[in-house]
Amino acid sequence: MLKPVDATTTPAWTTLTALHDSFTPDLRGAFDTDPERAQRYGFELGDLYVDLSKNFLTDEVRDALVELAEQVDVPGRRDAMFAGEHINVTEDRAVLHTALRRAEGDSLTVDGQDVVKDVHETLEKVYAFARRVRSGEWTGVTGKRIETVVNIGIGGSDLGPVMVYEALKPYVQEGLTARFISNIDPNDCAEKVKDLNPETTLFIIASKTFTTLETLTNARMARDWFLGALEAKGISTDGAIAKHFVAVSTALDKVEEFGIDPVNAFGFWSWVGGRYSVDSAVGTVLAVAVGPEAFEEFLSGFRTVDEHFATKTPAENVPMLMGLLNVWYRNFFKAATHAVLPYAQYLHRFPAYLQQLTMESNGKSVRWDGTPVTTETGEVFWGEPGTNGQHAFYQLIHQGTQLIPADFIGVVNPAHATKDGDTDVHELFLANFLAQTAALAFGKTADEVRAEGTAEEIVPARVFTGNKPTTSILAPEVSPKVVGELIALYEHITFTEGIVWGIDSFDQWGVELGKKLALQIAPAVMGDEAALEAQDASTQALIRRYRAERH
Repeated sequence: MLKPVDATTTPAWTTLTALHDSFTPDLRGAFDTDPERAQRYGFELGDLYVDLSKNFLTDEVRDALVELAEQVDVPGRRDAMFAGEHINVTEDRAVLHTALRRAEGDSLTVDGQDVVKDVHETLEKVYAFARRVRSGEWTGVTGKRIETVVNIGIGGSDLGPVMVYEALKPYVQEGLTARFISNIDPNDCAEKVKDLNPETTLFIIASKTFTTLETLTNARMARDWFLGALEAKGISTDGAIAKHFVAVSTALDKVEEFGIDPVNAFGFWSWVGGRYSVDSAVGTVLAVAVGPEAFEEFLSGFRTVDEHFATKTPAENVPMLMGLLNVWYRNFFKAATHAVLPYAQYLHRFPAYLQQLTMESNGKSVRWDGTPVTTETGEVFWGEPGTNGQHAFYQLIHQGTQLIPADFIGVVNPAHATKDGDTDVHELFLANFLAQTAALAFGKTADEVRAEGTAEEIVPARVFTGNKPTTSILAPEVSPKVVGELIALYEHITFTEGIVWGIDSFDQWGVELGKKLALQIAPAVMGDEAALEAQDASTQALIRRYRAERH
């Protein structure tokens, strides 16, 4: 096994430590003394414009971060990932989410299989199904066309599809809607199906192994509702499951046992982690909702960023630079969290999506060879859309005692008309985006506060220190291609950080323990006294309280 380089032992780390120790953030001064700063630290990435100029970045810092990337071999590990080497070492797997969006006609043989050929065969199957549903050729058991598609999944089989569906609502075919069930709380399923017509509802069950506890529990509840709703209408249920349920799974025997025709099961592969799978068959609900052509545009956005990440040098490589900046903040400034703030309502689920992508990937305390990490890893990613967040948590970012780097995402062209009388509301919205990044960077001095006529005793409360680092990402619109570009950008940011820290960003063993314990505790909750006695005192007390109060 190739040992990870300990980043803290590299010459670049020593340089960065010295730079940090002598670093006094002064973004006002940086812009005043360097008229070219915005231009030098502004980058084109496909349709995206990425402005890094309001970060704690100097040419010396940039050069040291680039040297760090080279000394821990981020470029080499990147190349190994794209080549299909088994860089997921704890599971001995290739990491090939990038193969999901490679162009048709490309070829990549991994473990004796042309994975790109396999991907496009599956995509064509998904597209053929999507066209049948969208055209009305696929009908329910009573011959009515499908109006609602309900995706049942959890984790990557839910967060990605939900986020992209919300982002691309203007592209959804009229007369079609999608809903998403993920939480094992029975109220989630009940609320999502209670007003649906079973004759016009199609369920997609997304579980690679068709054994995921939450997904299969929800699938069975949905099936019970569906059959009961048909019976209540006096409609025969013979063969109904096969007309109203399809699967994203490779476990064809279990799919068939559930009642789904295996022909209507769309597979994906062990080299696709759930949080990297929205552009695989996991996105079947999206292909149905927005159509194969829009889904192809979505994939092209990923591909644009993949090509940039795969070919650009570290000094020109936007995802790599952003990942290195995150390391700079996490390890040298001890920033524990990172905010992502989309000024686009259609991207309102993007921060939630990034929580799984980043924290499930880099929430690790051992390196890929099993040795302890040598520095902090991972950040808590969080956020809400602007301007909502301005009236909630921005106070902490502006004047709190924690350093919270933030990424602002703005959009030039909205999907809908924006006039309020003579006011262009979208331009007012974008002004807030620009104002917040400026205020965070440059703040307001005591003299500026006094000049506004503020009473002296209130001056300290109205001073903004500024020097809060932000990255601005400007997109022309929230289109399928742009959404793909944004996802791929953060995938490669996450990868870069993981390589610097020497961790395996593609396993998730920490997710498994809670699942196993839940199966052990469930009998105790359901009344098994022996199982109850096997639990710790706190768990026993909570279970007894639950059982006493359960109606």
